[in-house]
Amino acid sequence: MELSGFLQNVLNGLAIGSVYAIFALGYTLVFSILGIINFAHSAVFTLGAYFTYTLISGQFENNGLLKGLNVFPNGSPLAGSAWGFALSALIGSLLAGVVGVIIERLAFRPMRSRGADPLLALVSSLGVALVIVNLIQILVGAESYSFPDGIYGNLPPALLFHLGDKVIIIRTVQVIIFAVSMVLLLILGFVIGRTRTGKALRAVAENPGTASLLGISVDRFIIITFFLAGLLGGLAGTLVGSSFGIAGPYFGVTFGLKGLAVIVLGGLGSIPGAVVGGLVIGLAEAFVPAEYSAYKEAVAFALLFIILLVRPQGLLGQARIQKV
Repeated sequence: MELSGFLQNVLNGLAIGSVYAIFALGYTLVFSILGIINFAHSAVFTLGAYFTYTLISGQFENNGLLKGLNVFPNGSPLAGSAWGFALSALIGSLLAGVVGVIIERLAFRPMRSRGADPLLALVSSLGVALVIVNLIQILVGAESYSFPDGIYGNLPPALLFHLGDKVIIIRTVQVIIFAVSMVLLLILGFVIGRTRTGKALRAVAENPGTASLLGISVDRFIIITFFLAGLLGGLAGTLVGSSFGIAGPYFGVTFGLKGLAVIVLGGLGSIPGAVVGGLVIGLAEAFVPAEYSAYKEAVAFALLFIILLVRPQGLLGQARIQKV
C-alpha cells in the first residue's frame, strides 16, 4: 500500500472510529453505574438523528402518519448555515438525553426498586428499544432521509492534501465529525475526572451503598448518567446521519452492535477503553480492501474474538478478582 493510501485509510478510520467511541461511551456510563447493558441506547441514537433532521428540515413526505407534514412551510430558520446545524444538533442531542432519562424511569428504575435480576432490566430495555423503533416507523415510515445541503455552511465538500505527486482527499464532514468527537471526549473526560459531579459519578459506580452513606443521591446521579448517555448517543446519531443519511428507523441497530463490540474490546466499564476500542475498530474497518467491503461489518467482531482470546478483560479492562 502506498503512503497516500495508508494515510487516507487512517483518516477515514479515525473519523468513523471517533463516532463509535462517543456512541459506546453511552453504553459504558450506564454499565459502570448499574452493571447492565442498555439495549435502548441504539434507539436513542436513531432518535437523535431524527430530532436534528426535524429541526433542520422538518419534511416527512414519503410514508407514515406524518406523511406530507412540513414543520416549516417557509423553510427552517436553522437551515442553510453551520451555526443553525450546530444548534439543531445540540437541541436534538439534549432531547435524546431527555429520552434517556425517560427510559431509565420506565425500564430500569421499577426493576431496580423491586430488586429484580439485572437480566430482567436488560430485557426491559430491549423491549423499550423495539417500541421506540416501531413508533418511529409508524410516524415517518421506513424510508431513508437525507439532511439538506448546506448544513456545514460554505465549507468545501472535501479537503485536498498533497503528498508529493499524490493527492489525499478527505470529506469535510469527516474532519468535522472527528473534531467534534475529540472535543466532546475531552470535555467528558474533564467532567468525569475533574468536577464534583464526575467524582460523585465515579463514587456511585465504585460502590452505590457507600456513596449513599456519604450523602450522595444515588438515584439523582443515575438520572444524570442516563441523560449523558442519551446525549452522547443522540449526537452520534446526528453525526452519522449528516454524513451517510438516516437509513430508516433501524439504522441504529448496526451501530448498537458495534457499540457492544467496542465496550467489550476496550474493557467493560472503562471510559478510556471505550475510546480506544472505538478508534481501533474504526481503523480496522478502514483498512478492509475494497473487494472485501461486503465483509466490513464482520471485522469488529472478528477483532473482538481475537483480542479476547489473548486478553479476556479487554484492552484496558481490569481483571476481576474472585474472592472466596
